[in-house]
Amino acid sequence: MPRHEALSLGHSPDPDDAFMFFALAENKIDTHGWTFEHTLQDIQTLNERATRGELAISAISIHAYAYVLDKYALLPCGASMGDGYGPMLVVKKGTEFPSDPTALLAWLKDRLIAVPGLMTSAYLSLQLYMGQAKHMVVPFDEIFSAVQSGRAEVGLIIHEGQLTYQAEGFEKVLDLGEWWKAETGLPLPLGGNVIRKDFTPAERSELNVILRESIEYGLKHRSAGVAHSMPLARGMDEGLADKFIGMYVNDFTLDYGDIGRRAIREFLGRASKAGLIPAPVELEFVS
Repeated sequence: MPRHEALSLGHSPDPDDAFMFFALAENKIDTHGWTFEHTLQDIQTLNERATRGELAISAISIHAYAYVLDKYALLPCGASMGDGYGPMLVVKKGTEFPSDPTALLAWLKDRLIAVPGLMTSAYLSLQLYMGQAKHMVVPFDEIFSAVQSGRAEVGLIIHEGQLTYQAEGFEKVLDLGEWWKAETGLPLPLGGNVIRKDFTPAERSELNVILRESIEYGLKHRSAGVAHSMPLARGMDEGLADKFIGMYVNDFTLDYGDIGRRAIREFLGRASKAGLIPAPVELEFVS
């Protein structure tokens, strides 16, 4: 793609993604002649757009990567990994549910669960935990209200809801990142950045370096990056937003490393064996 054309860069309207791309958005680093047009949309919308190859570079769910192998390669930077934490199942405070794991699983199978999109990693991790679930799809920022109103009995929450659920009047039934860590010993791979394959290998590598430098800049200038992210913090104060950013922008975000790559292979490998994705996935990383 000619460098005078702005590259479409899709990411979620969340503090962690805003922090990741802070240096790009505020022209803090050398982009070697590339320019970027930031597109902020919820992750399910970005997943759907990726199936059509619409964005040059995009954040997507690792679940969705299984559906876009022909169009995109994974960038080594930009991972969101839940290392012992992740998407949560929550209910209204005061709801009784079993503490025994076997009884809890049976209890959940009888409940209608509000989920944030069928191509999200949260939904795939739920399926890996319990098989098919009775579900309704709700935008991620409306899941609390769906449960509060009684439209759904359980909510599968992502993003900042993982830190604000108690203040919103809910209690945790299960943390799927915690379950996955106990099950596999690995972090739960939730999101990543992908780049379209119509870029040459040299261009992909160069753009990966630029995006990595953006992440590094944010980590080195943390307070400025957090301040940049606050308009997307949805009810979090600066301290809570900083905590949330730290959960999902860290060493894994700079590079998956061997552990991160193993985690993706395990996640999508189990999904393939369970028939939850179309075919086995061979990971293709930009070098």
